[in-house]
Amino acid sequence: MTQERATAGFDEVMRERWSCRGFLPDPVPQTVLLEAFEVAQQTASWCNTQPWHAHLLGGEALQALSGRLVEAVTAGAYTPDLPMPTEFPGVYGERRRQAGYALYEALGIAREDRPARAEQMLKNFTFFGAPHAAVITSDRAQGTYAHIDTGAYVGNLMHALTARGVATCAQAAIAMQSAVVREVLGLPDDRVVVCGMAIGYADPEHPANRIRIPRGPVEGAVTVVTEAPTSR
Repeated sequence: MTQERATAGFDEVMRERWSCRGFLPDPVPQTVLLEAFEVAQQTASWCNTQPWHAHLLGGEALQALSGRLVEAVTAGAYTPDLPMPTEFPGVYGERRRQAGYALYEALGIAREDRPARAEQMLKNFTFFGAPHAAVITSDRAQGTYAHIDTGAYVGNLMHALTARGVATCAQAAIAMQSAVVREVLGLPDDRVVVCGMAIGYADPEHPANRIRIPRGPVEGAVTVVTEAPTSR
């Protein structure tokens, strides 16, 4: 493969990945799933510690976890291992609202329709009907950088699955119910729940799958520095 083709393929996968919120029931062959997990295992980490671990669920195991999650959310439980954002100032709030408005508009849910919004929110905890789900954890003792490395692993896993025609949706919502996840999966105390991930083939007819959320310009995320700072 030439350098040009390799670059084009990588760029295409990066641009094709999106958050799927409507899945077909058809399972993905386990060989395909494990190929993607093997690729994601190449993720760089601090001193090669590789602090991530994924539980890949399907069938009755996934149904059992989903049922417990919905029960906990309905009861008002909230047990994250990691602190969640408490506010989204400035551009962060604008981007968050843009994503939310686009989703609800695609689904035909009015802003004031609180029951419909609540029903849609609960679908996070049934993994949007996906036939597979992953729960990704990191090592508690290694702290912040273990969680950062695990985030890189999550991104690489999504792109490895995208390259194989498999859709995903990373879900921080699952981490908000860490106590339930810990109990159902029998996680030891040294593991921190980072996120969940819905995995499967996208339903092309689902209205939520028609939206694509734009990214900001590179100029807003990159500052090029070529001169030494002036001394004071």
